[in-house]
Amino acid sequence: MPLLDIRNLTIELDTDEGVVKVLEKVSLTLNNGEVHGLVGESGSGRTLLAKAILGVLSPNWRIKADRMMWNGNNLMDMSSKERRMLMGSEIAMIFQDPVASLDPIRSVGSQLLEAIKPNKALPFWKRSKDVQQTAEKWLHKVGIKHTKKLMNSFPWELSDGECQKVMIAMAVANRPKLLIADEPTNSMEVSMQAQIYRLLSQLNQLQDVSILLISHELETLTKWCDKLTVLYSGQVMESGPTQAIVDQPYHPYTYALLKNLPEHTGKMRHKALLPSLPGSSASLHHLPAGCRLGPRCPEAQRKCVQQPYLSHQKDRYFACHYPLNNERDEYDQPLT
Repeated sequence: MPLLDIRNLTIELDTDEGVVKVLEKVSLTLNNGEVHGLVGESGSGRTLLAKAILGVLSPNWRIKADRMMWNGNNLMDMSSKERRMLMGSEIAMIFQDPVASLDPIRSVGSQLLEAIKPNKALPFWKRSKDVQQTAEKWLHKVGIKHTKKLMNSFPWELSDGECQKVMIAMAVANRPKLLIADEPTNSMEVSMQAQIYRLLSQLNQLQDVSILLISHELETLTKWCDKLTVLYSGQVMESGPTQAIVDQPYHPYTYALLKNLPEHTGKMRHKALLPSLPGSSASLHHLPAGCRLGPRCPEAQRKCVQQPYLSHQKDRYFACHYPLNNERDEYDQPLT
């Protein structure tokens, strides 16, 4: 049984210009102990999908789904109190904007200690000290050297990178079953990015923590993720094992993303332009009919004005009428 199973999730926002579908029929499956990458351009709906899983919803959101199953339980049927019980304990999230996620008038240490659940197996007079040691241990693991000094500081006294490390420590301290990491290495230097990814990998391999890793850096995701899901303007383009997608992409958008990765073999001419799709992402208020990549897709034809079903072949999923490297008669039935 999958740890997380989402089928045909649609999120609509009420705006001044009418109702906008920011996510449309998105499906996602994440197994226990898996690192799943979610890649796409800015505005593709990656963060909204993560917030819908966590239950952090705004009043103007309308969510519809065939199912949103978490460990055998339907998230859509849970009350607000039951969803809050999952937050921080079974499901945790590293938000993209760490400064906005911390209270500026409270010390970093008080916020971190509040997020860590005490060990009830210990006598009550030892729990406070154990929580303090746990907080310092995780701050040290994410690269903070002077942990006590940082815990006495306020968020506005720290850099963006330090705030991000605090948010990572806060998210992983309770060892959740699922960690949603939204651009976890934002505002960090390259060496520290590698350290954070190694920490997430250790959590996955040693403590069986499943990770949904959100990023626009496809090259990074191909190194750390077991599976990938590619989003574009709120629709799933392709999903499947990382290596299989890299070796043989089915969707034209996935192919364009992979071709856009810089080569370090010396074959490219100096200052040569990377191949890219013409045009830009459509505005959410003026979305094209059918496949949202249609106006930019080099393979687009008349049939693309109809939204393609998410078809599957073995462990690969793709939504395209004219996929690459594949024959139409080899498809399995559309995913329902």
